[in-house]
Amino acid sequence: TATGYGLMDIENFKEYGAGRYPDVITGIQYERFLNASGPTSGHIIRPSDHEEPKTIVFISCVGSRDKSLGVPYCSNFCCMYIAKQAILTKDHIPDSQSYVFYMDVRAPGKGYDEFTRRAQEEYGAKYIRGRVSRIFPKGKKMVVRGADTMLGTQVEIEADLVVLGNAVVSAPGAAQMAEKLHISYDTFGFYVESHPKLRPVETNTSGVYLAGACQGPKDIPASVGQGSAAAAKVLALFSKDMLESDPAIAQVNMNTCVGCLKCVKTCPFQAIVEDTLRNGKKVAKVIETVCAGCGVCTSTCPCGAIQLQHYTDNQLLAEVNAICQK
Repeated sequence: TATGYGLMDIENFKEYGAGRYPDVITGIQYERFLNASGPTSGHIIRPSDHEEPKTIVFISCVGSRDKSLGVPYCSNFCCMYIAKQAILTKDHIPDSQSYVFYMDVRAPGKGYDEFTRRAQEEYGAKYIRGRVSRIFPKGKKMVVRGADTMLGTQVEIEADLVVLGNAVVSAPGAAQMAEKLHISYDTFGFYVESHPKLRPVETNTSGVYLAGACQGPKDIPASVGQGSAAAAKVLALFSKDMLESDPAIAQVNMNTCVGCLKCVKTCPFQAIVEDTLRNGKKVAKVIETVCAGCGVCTSTCPCGAIQLQHYTDNQLLAEVNAICQK
């Protein structure tokens, strides 16, 4: 599964005038200005009057790393695309000046730190460590008011254009897709891998693999690498003549099952359904090919009628008794 990602709505940031002032745009919108196939054929313009901006202010971490907005995590690639856009801005408009407000520059990839330094040293982008408190219009300019935490001073910049690096969030509908595929997702809507180190592209549902930003914010190299790994897993799966399943699955004792069906409601994989015996008795039935052997149903059953094969209560108690006797 590769759902991609979404972006936090900039209208959440009233202090930045996002949605009210046309010269306050997102990084994705600015990327379209830089693109030769974009609406301006690669020419950077100010949306309000279509003039060429000379002073551009980039603001990173707009919504990211902010618990009050429900996004405590880093958006991963904002620092890099802002540095890239600052470099391209200087290439397009040689007499322009770029300013970058940032919390921390996070550039852990190969050559990433060198790239951000290049934006500052070779292309003259001025990085200001601090937060922006307010953006307001002043004639044709947008005044960006913030603080430089390195110098401990207040900063005001009259900008022609303001670019917001808004937070990366899960794609719309990602949670609903996860429920249909019976895979886990975290509180932010990103899919959870089976094991972060040993099975980074696999899920707890057999045959479902993760690729790209559905698992969390990722840049292009990381997404390509994970996509290649997921494709390799799928090819390995399809190359087998027969598929093997884990024998440790749930099994219902029809004699003791009272048909309360609590296990049906709690099964995260919907592997248990209601069945009717010949005598009309209602019981639970396990779909063996769907069961993942998680064991949630065994702890839910009030009469112990459902057990995991090879992990029954009697087997586990025997192991505990053997250990205690030693």
